[in-house]
Amino acid sequence: MTDERERGRLLEGLPPNVFRLGLVSFFADVSSEMLYPLIPIFLTTVLGAPVAVVGLIEGLAEGTASVLKSVSGWWSDRVRRRKPLIFGGYALSAVSKPLLGIALGWPFALVARVLDRVGKGVRDAPRDSVLADSIDQRYRGKAFGWHRGMDSLGAVVGPLIALALLAALHGDIRSILLLAFVPGVAGALLVLLVRDKARVPRTSEPPALRLLPGAFRSYVAVWGLFALTNSSDVFLILRARSLGFSTLTVVLAYTVYNLVYALASPVLGGLSDRVGRRRILRLGLLVFAAVYVGFAFARQGWMIWVLFAVYGVYIAATDGVGKALAVDLVPDTVRGTAVGVFGTVSGVAAVLASIVAGLLWDKVGPAAPFVYGAAGAVLAAALLVIVRAPRADAPTAQRTGNEGVGGASLDVSVLPHSHHDRP
Repeated sequence: MTDERERGRLLEGLPPNVFRLGLVSFFADVSSEMLYPLIPIFLTTVLGAPVAVVGLIEGLAEGTASVLKSVSGWWSDRVRRRKPLIFGGYALSAVSKPLLGIALGWPFALVARVLDRVGKGVRDAPRDSVLADSIDQRYRGKAFGWHRGMDSLGAVVGPLIALALLAALHGDIRSILLLAFVPGVAGALLVLLVRDKARVPRTSEPPALRLLPGAFRSYVAVWGLFALTNSSDVFLILRARSLGFSTLTVVLAYTVYNLVYALASPVLGGLSDRVGRRRILRLGLLVFAAVYVGFAFARQGWMIWVLFAVYGVYIAATDGVGKALAVDLVPDTVRGTAVGVFGTVSGVAAVLASIVAGLLWDKVGPAAPFVYGAAGAVLAAALLVIVRAPRADAPTAQRTGNEGVGGASLDVSVLPHSHHDRP
C-alpha cells in the first residue's frame, strides 16, 4: 500500500488521523468529566432544582444524544463528508459548558445540557466512521481501543482537575463550569487537523437501513438485549455510598475505574485484532456479570475498590471492540448509519435499563438491579454465538480461509461486499 495509512503509521499501526482523534476525545472528555460529578450538585444546591428535574434534564439530554447518533451517521453516509459534523458536534459541546455556568435557573440549564448532548449525538457516528476509514482492517480493534483509552484517560484527568479547582476556588462551581470551556474548545480545534477520509463516492441513492446486513442486525439485537439490563453507572456510585463511601472516595474509586479502562482499552482492542472480537466481547460480558454479582453482595468497602477496578476491564473489552465489530459487519457505504444505529439502540436501551434498575432498587432491594444486570450479561454472552462474524472478526492468521472466531463456519452470503473485507 502506498497511501498515508502506510507512510504515516504511529504507535505500531495507528496513523496520524487515529492519533489525532484520540487527542480530540481526550480534551473533550476532560471538559465533560470536570463537570459530570458537579452538575447534580450545581442544579440542586445552586439553582434549586428538585431531584426529579435533575432526572428529567439528564434523561432528555441522553435521549437526544442517542437518537441523533442514527440521524448524524446516516447523513454523513449520504453526503460523504464527516468532518463538518465532527467539528460542529465538539464545538457545540464546548460552548454549552459556559452557557451552563451562566444559567440562573434550571430551564436555561436544561437547554445548555441538551445542547451538550446534541453535540455528542452529532459527532459520535461520523467520528467513529472516520476512525474506521483511516485504519487498515488489521488494526481496527487497536484503533478503536486507542480512541476509547484516550477518551477514558480524559475521564481520569477531568475529575482530578475538578477536585483541585474546587479546593483552589473555594467551592465556586460556576467558575469551574466556565473553565471547562478551555479543554472543550481545544478538542474542537484539534478536529481541524483531522483528514476526512470517506472513501466511497457519493451516489444518488441515499443509504438505507435495508442495506444493513443480517449479521449486523443480529449483533445489534443481542447487544440491545444486554443494554436493556445495563443500567447507569450512577447505581454503582449509589451502592458505594450505601457502604459508607464519602463523595470524595466515590470520585476517587470512579477515577480508578477510568484509569484501568484507559490502560486496558488499547491492549484489548489490539488483542481483538488477533484472536477475534467476539471472544473479547464475551470476556467483557462475563467480567461485567462477575462485577455486578460482586456489587450485589459486597459488604465491605475494600471490595468496592476492587470491583471498580475490575469494572474497567469490562468496559475496555466491550466499548471500542463493540464498535469495531459493528464496522466489521457492514459495507463502507453504510458505516456511519451502522455506528449510529448501534449507538442509538444501546443508548435508548440503557435509559430503559436505568428506569428498571431504579424500580428494582426501591421495590426489591439494592442487590436486585445488579443481579438483573449480571443475568443479562451472561445471556448476551451466550447469544453472541448467533452473530455470523465476517473475516474481519477472525484472527489474522485465519483471514485467508472461511473460519470465524473459534472455528465457526461463516455464511459468506452475509459478508459485506467491499474492499475492507479483504485481508
